[in-house]
Amino acid sequence: MFGQQSVDSAKINTVLFRISNKDSGRSSYLFGTHHAFGKEFFDSIVKANQALGSSDLLIKENLNLPGRMAEDIINQRTEITNWKKYLDKNDLAFVENLFATSPTDFRKMTPTELYVFLNRHFKQEICLNKNPTDTSLSLDDYISSIAVKKNIEVLGLETTEEQIHIINKDVEAMPRRNHKRRLANIIEKLRSRNANSCEETSWYARMEMDYQFDEPCRNRLVLTDRNAKWMETIQEKLQSNSCFIAVGLSHLMYDCGLIVQLEELGYIITSVELK
Repeated sequence: MFGQQSVDSAKINTVLFRISNKDSGRSSYLFGTHHAFGKEFFDSIVKANQALGSSDLLIKENLNLPGRMAEDIINQRTEITNWKKYLDKNDLAFVENLFATSPTDFRKMTPTELYVFLNRHFKQEICLNKNPTDTSLSLDDYISSIAVKKNIEVLGLETTEEQIHIINKDVEAMPRRNHKRRLANIIEKLRSRNANSCEETSWYARMEMDYQFDEPCRNRLVLTDRNAKWMETIQEKLQSNSCFIAVGLSHLMYDCGLIVQLEELGYIITSVELK
């Protein structure tokens, strides 16, 4: 059904890979997401939609369940962040206006969580000019909504609570001045609507990937440890299901990535050309 090529080369112009199980003859797929993208991008990729439709199980990083979403977890907190320690008067007013109609109480966010939110908001609204009719939180969530409509089972590899913990722990030693600097920078990009900092989304849209399979993973907490934990579930499900595995692109990269780990287990991984 799909044009395929080896994954041995350094440059692979795709984010979709076929996983062949030589024992069962069953096929599954790996799809490397960029969380800021959404409906328009995925709808344009016919082969990825076909791959999802041929699967009976969608595996994604986490499930956004009512009552257990990030906004629920944040809103349930009692501690309020003193934003005057991190934002000047104008930046604080900008953030207050941005969150005026949001269901999330930004006062209870950590500086790291606010930065992650603002960074994704910048990519969605400025770099990608996200269509207002696209209500999905991320590309991963849009893929999940398609799976639900197709009655495809959906499985999360970790909880939203675990993801929030990892986001914060990854930079727990960051000095306050660094938080202040990067928050000021992203707010200025949003305020000025500066699209000159959209290299990352442009690179992903062009699919000019260098997966660096021979290079070590650069973040043990975010990549190495999570990939190893995820592989326990993925390996089990590949034995019994035709899976569509949609996780952040970085989890497919480097020598600790899912592609290398699956090949080491004997699975045949072939890249699927999408252009």
